[in-house]
Amino acid sequence: MNKRLIHLTLGCTLAFAFGVNAYAQNIDPAIGIWKTIDDKTNQPASLIKIEEVNGNLEGIIIKTFPRPNETPLVNCNLCKDDLKDKPIIGLKIMSGLKQEKPGYWAGGKILDPKEGEYYKVKLSTEDGKKMDVRGYIGVPMLGRTQVWYKAEQ
Repeated sequence: MNKRLIHLTLGCTLAFAFGVNAYAQNIDPAIGIWKTIDDKTNQPASLIKIEEVNGNLEGIIIKTFPRPNETPLVNCNLCKDDLKDKPIIGLKIMSGLKQEKPGYWAGGKILDPKEGEYYKVKLSTEDGKKMDVRGYIGVPMLGRTQVWYKAEQ
């Protein structure tokens, strides 16, 4: 093979690899699939897929983990808006978050499907492995924080 062709092929391969790596590094650490933990049992409760859509973060339930002997929540029975009686799997529970800086998003709302109530929400992750999700009414001081963990893929 021609040395020039080998160098060109190698150069293209390296450029592609560095380009893919640079793209991967630009993905915000909040984006991905996150495992929520039940506050009472400390067991996994659901998997939430978080995506950036038109500059906003959205979170959709993709799986639930009902406790043994618990009747699983199948539909959002207590929702009061157009989500009333919609299936839990595929339900958009988080929307409208705007990025403040990488890993930090605020200004959105989050739905508690068990209660059918919306709360303001902000979230932050330093390492992309553990994320603080704070739901609140009015001001962040009047709320509660859950820790979500990046799901293994």
